[in-house]
Formats: sequence, C-alpha cells, structure tokens
Amino acid sequence: MTPAAQILTTLRAAEHGVSSSDLCQKLKISRAAVWSHIESLRDAGFEIIASPHRGYQLISSPEQLIAEDLLSRLAGKILIGRRIQTLQTTSSTNDEIEKAAQTGEAEGLVVFAESQNQGRGRLGRKWSSPTGRGLWFSVLLRPALTANECTQLTAAAAVSLVRAIRQSTGVHAGIKWPNDIQIKGRKVAGILTEMSAEIDHVRHVILGIGIDVNQTASDFTGELSGIATSLKLALGKAVDRAQLAEQILRELDADYDRILNRQFPSIAEEWAGHCTTIGKEVIVDIGPRRISGRAEALDESGALLIRTQHGRMERVIGGDVTLTK
Repeated sequence: MTPAAQILTTLRAAEHGVSSSDLCQKLKISRAAVWSHIESLRDAGFEIIASPHRGYQLISSPEQLIAEDLLSRLAGKILIGRRIQTLQTTSSTNDEIEKAAQTGEAEGLVVFAESQNQGRGRLGRKWSSPTGRGLWFSVLLRPALTANECTQLTAAAAVSLVRAIRQSTGVHAGIKWPNDIQIKGRKVAGILTEMSAEIDHVRHVILGIGIDVNQTASDFTGELSGIATSLKLALGKAVDRAQLAEQILRELDADYDRILNRQFPSIAEEWAGHCTTIGKEVIVDIGPRRISGRAEALDESGALLIRTQHGRMERVIGGDVTLTK
C-alpha cells in the first residue's frame, strides 16, 4: 500500500483525528513527507483539515475514483484489489487487463476507468460508459480451474454484485442468466468474462464488470430507454461510487476464495435464489442454434440446465435468453 493510501486508511480509522507525529511513526517517514502526501491528497480533491489539538482529519473524499482511496478502503488481506489502477479514459478496461496479463502481472489487479470509448458486452455489443456515472472495471484472475469450470466465475460475480448492491444501497437486484443484473426487469449491470487458455491450462481470466450507478433517465436514450436503469433511479438518490466499489471488491474476493476452495455448490444455491430465469420457460439462441424449454438449475460448473419439451436436459454455457412466459 502506498504512503498516501496508508494515510487515508489511518485517517478513516481515527474519528477524532491523527497527529503528524503519529503518522510519522506509523508510516516511518518524516513530517515533511507526511505534509507532502497530505498536500497531494488535498490537490486530488480530499478535504483534510488540520488543527493543533486534533491533528489531521478527513472530512470528505472526491467523487472521482482514485486508486489510493480505494486501496485505503480495502486495507486488509485481500487478493482481488491487491493492486488498483484508475484511468480517466480507455478503450476498454478488459483491454488494459489483457495487456497487463501478457506482461506477467499477478492476479488480483483491478483497473477502473471513469469512461470507456470502446466498452463492450457479450457478443461484441457496445457498452455505454458515460464519464463518472458508473463503475467500469476489470479484474485479472489466474484461477487453478479447468476451462469448463471457469463458467463458475461469471455466476460468482453475479452473486457478488447482487449482494454488494443490496448491502450498499438496500436495493434488491436479480440475476438474468447468464450475465445480467436487473432491477424490476431492467438491466443495471453486466459481466463479461474473457479467458486465455490451452487445452489443459487456463492462463488467465478477465472479469469485466459494468454498473450503471448515477445515470438519470435522460442518460438512457434510444433502445436503452426501455431496457436499462441505474441505482440512482432505483434508489431515488445518488450513490457513493467509491463505497460501492469497495463493497463489490470485498464480495468478489470472498466469492473467488470460495470457488478456489471448491465451494461453488453454495454459490450456485445463492445464485438460484436471486435468479429470475430459473423456473421459467425460455428460448436460448446460441448462434444459429435455438433451444427452448424450462430453465431448471445451474450444474456443478456453472452452466444452465434446460429441460426441453421432449424431456431432454440440455447444458448451456452461453447464449441470448428470452423468457417466453
């Protein structure tokens, strides 16, 4: 953790302020270095006051996502979020993670962007990523799983998002298989999982997540006006993006640990409790192929099990789902 992140962690934990000498001792740096880091944080938008009796106090944080701020909120032994980068703009955070993966970056790196100009969803569809309105980020993973088992990661991420949204805002969201998070039938978040693998080895997995956080109705134009929503629209007020990001990363980290410890059945059970697809009659389009039937469950690898009208159980790992009833 950087000195700036350590200072923010210490200030957040100290309700009544922290003296300069205490910061010097904790960080093992000089008073001048402490002052320099405090000034840099102020320049970044953090409101930090100082008084002779109470020392430094953190009053407020900027709306913009800042890596040191997110790291300070996550202070602790976690894998996902061990290193965080924040960008003003990029083509796609998945692209940024792919570059890092190719250079040997360890798993757990998270890249956030305030905006993406080539954000994408499944099947190459464009993902709208307006500046400062949502959470657009990707995570680098190097799981000890088979390629088939990596389907579990999308299901786990969906569960993490639903749980984090509820804990942070009180809003109850549902999961539309395979990768959509919805509020009252409208999409609020999506997950794009991309994998690099050989026959017997998964090199890395990129978990891309987009969440519509503070958009207003006027931000959703054209086709989006009838299918999308935001947490702000659902809640009736703006949401603290940094606080939500912190909660999401904590939940992702916990659920990733569950998967690595072969606890996916418990995740699948939780997923089913949130899924709006299970128990419904569906049509799934997989390229030119179409499967129709009743969505019954997730299997042990995270694929959707559909019982067709002929009684045959079909295992589906991806596709476009339409509810027919």
